[in-house]
Amino acid sequence: MESPLRPVTGAPALHLGERGSGAVIVADLHLGLGGTTSVPGGPPEGSAEGMAGRLLELLRDRAAPTLIIAGDVKHPIVGAPPALRPLLFDFFAHLLRSGCEVEVVLGNHDVGLARYLPREVVVHPPTGVVRDGVGIFHGHRWPADAVLRAPRLVVGHLHPGFRLAPTTDDPDGKRPCWVRVELPTPAPPPRRRRRHAPLRAREIVVLPAFNPLSGTEALNRARPARGRSFLFGRFLSRGVARAYLLDGTDLGPIPIASPPRPGKRAAVRAPSVR
Repeated sequence: MESPLRPVTGAPALHLGERGSGAVIVADLHLGLGGTTSVPGGPPEGSAEGMAGRLLELLRDRAAPTLIIAGDVKHPIVGAPPALRPLLFDFFAHLLRSGCEVEVVLGNHDVGLARYLPREVVVHPPTGVVRDGVGIFHGHRWPADAVLRAPRLVVGHLHPGFRLAPTTDDPDGKRPCWVRVELPTPAPPPRRRRRHAPLRAREIVVLPAFNPLSGTEALNRARPARGRSFLFGRFLSRGVARAYLLDGTDLGPIPIASPPRPGKRAAVRAPSVR
């Protein structure tokens, strides 16, 4: 029996399992984004202290014993500035002191991260991990065969968003959103052995970025900069994708096009703004 996988209403987080069990899954914390030498944690909205508090609230609300971070814990891509290193350690130490278990799947910004973490933090490679039938990976590296065989996938990396009509209170009109892709029934495995296992998932969920300062890619307006990711052509474009705001509002289907081949420029028609 598979564990339920549900978005936490109003938050860029998933709950895997029933209340009182399982794990809360988030992605793209980007600790240190906007930081300086004097303020290594960055502005208050994206500070390590603030995000640790929000994560603990989510864990307590769902009574979940485990937190899984699906990549991009820190913002500097390689290593970490000296001023950020104790902040990283204290962030995880604070979570661990609350009694929860913490697991990290490494993202493209997490080069050198493990050396700055408490040893109690479980670190998984960028190829991902499987929990209760859900394959979890960041999205910048091809996942492991065990992840590809999982019936459901959870990924980060893309910072998905949706551009709505601008208002006085929200001149940009760009909101973080979920993307859920329903995939067709997978074809029988080929007789010829492939380099990687075939994709067997029937559902893919793309996590919004947890850090509110990390920006979003408006998937309904033009080809996102992160469209260079293999996720679009090899995963998301295989099925029917729908977007949802954090409050659960269904924004309807969105086109997920494969990126153009090198040397060719693909024409992309932007759908009308809803």
